[in-house]
Amino acid sequence: MDASAYYYIPAFVCWAGLGLKLPGLLHSWRDPLIRAVCWVIFLGGVGFFLAAPRTVAGLNEATGVANFSAALVYATVSAYSASCLLLIIHWRGGSDAYVRRLTRHWTVGYGVLIAVLITLFVLGDAPSERLTDFDTYYARTPWIGEMVVAYLLGHMTAAVASTVLCGRWAREVHGWLRAGLWLLVLAWLLNVSFSGLKLTAVIARWTGRDWDMLSTTLAPRLVGLAAAVAVAGFTLPLLGPWATAVWRAVTTWRRLGPLWRELGGIHPGSLLAAPIPWYASPFIHLTRREAGIEDGLRLIRPHLDDDVRSHAHTAALAAGHSADTAARIGHAAMIAAAVQACRRDGPATPAGFLEHEENSGNSGNSGNSENSGNSRDTEHANKPANAELPVTRPSLIGIAHSLRTSPIVAAARAAAAGIPAADDERTPIR
Repeated sequence: MDASAYYYIPAFVCWAGLGLKLPGLLHSWRDPLIRAVCWVIFLGGVGFFLAAPRTVAGLNEATGVANFSAALVYATVSAYSASCLLLIIHWRGGSDAYVRRLTRHWTVGYGVLIAVLITLFVLGDAPSERLTDFDTYYARTPWIGEMVVAYLLGHMTAAVASTVLCGRWAREVHGWLRAGLWLLVLAWLLNVSFSGLKLTAVIARWTGRDWDMLSTTLAPRLVGLAAAVAVAGFTLPLLGPWATAVWRAVTTWRRLGPLWRELGGIHPGSLLAAPIPWYASPFIHLTRREAGIEDGLRLIRPHLDDDVRSHAHTAALAAGHSADTAARIGHAAMIAAAVQACRRDGPATPAGFLEHEENSGNSGNSGNSENSGNSRDTEHANKPANAELPVTRPSLIGIAHSLRTSPIVAAARAAAAGIPAADDERTPIR
């Protein structure tokens, strides 16, 4: 693999993480925490991009100054280190005085460090362009060697301080924030290793040894891994809750599927709810499904037969099911039977249901219309009045599961339709 790839790939990872945060930044651009996270991720990507050998050569050629890019990379990485510290300080919070004091100390400290790095570079002499081993090649050069050591010590100081801050905070919190903080601890430990390897290689040069491989081969790989872990650590506490909510919405939408499809049998070929684009958010899809189920239950309400529920409940208890499961099976059987009855002779539209509700008090005077004179309407008028359904989401999910898996429900459905039921009849999941 080309040496530049070890820098361009982490830069791409950082900017990909920034891309994930851009919608949140555009939506909440006034939020200083989101702006700070985006700035840190962007700056990390810039540091890797500038440190790639191809970029180094291009910058040196464009400016006409040998190793100009070394000073630029050192200043950028130092600014990144300071930004990470400040982000963690503001992220954790505390009293205003405490946050301001720490912010001022670290800002001044790293501002001075960047000024020192630039000054030492101007005072030193580094005429030979070095694309990958600037640290070790000039380790014993006056002013430039001091510049290298100052840079590495500044980077290591930020890494150690960030590790301690994140580790202490991680012990006090839970959930996605805790997971993100432990990832940041790992990322900063990798950064400590990066600085340690480079510093070891520099010290080896001071003693006449050649351990450049530590600086030119191992360290870039470690810091590339650190970048990916750090991006995950910064974004996980922000994206994790959203991902959890999406997963729950998708899972709930899927679990309600059997009930949705059962009620969809009221009017074959028509939908319970208006169609929406396939690319709509999972939350919109779930809202549509729940609204359609609610409307479907309203349509079959005049056909709910508590006798069906009671018989199915008794059969479920006799089959060894728990009381809660038996209750869900009873309600599922009642819904399945009501759907079949509604298909056969119930109101064909929601308007028909409303008409049924308005006329329910006069259902005994069944000679006023052509439909009210038949025996089926008289039968529905005599259904037990306490055939009610639970409408909470967990209850509906349980009913949907029973519609798909219970042979007792399948038997009730078949009996209402007037066909024999297969012992293993199930409603498939789609």
